[in-house]
Amino acid sequence: MTPADTHRTDLDADAATRLRTVVGRLSRRLRSTHAGDGLTPTKRSVLFTIVRDGPLGLSELAELEDLNPTMLSRVVAHLAEAGLARRLPDPSDGRAALVEATPAGRRLRDLIHAERDDALGLRLERLTAGERAQLLAALPLLERLAEELRDRPRGRA
Repeated sequence: MTPADTHRTDLDADAATRLRTVVGRLSRRLRSTHAGDGLTPTKRSVLFTIVRDGPLGLSELAELEDLNPTMLSRVVAHLAEAGLARRLPDPSDGRAALVEATPAGRRLRDLIHAERDDALGLRLERLTAGERAQLLAALPLLERLAEELRDRPRGRA
């Protein structure tokens, strides 16, 4: 196999670029909500992770969010000050702490998701039945692609 054989074709590169661009654009446009206006994307992401997977140890949370411990500590402190998260002693290690979402944090995450779902739902209704069917048929492939990208080393294919 030659080095040229290992590279994507121009068509594949164009498709990858187009897909990356549209996914990024959708993500940015869905990110803005009235609920959670005071949270940065990083703070929202950390909140969503602790709602979904918490309580979590700080090192595990840092790994899941790909944040350095100092940055994560600041984010968790802000979420705690806002009443959205709290630190708990780790029962298995008295020197460590766990982070969990408060009921207010869970409600805020639910509100943000509801706003995003409503915004997307309204746009989906504007599509024709055939367009919606095409989009829905692609979801399993997009979900599989997201899973395959999940564990890749940073900066590598």
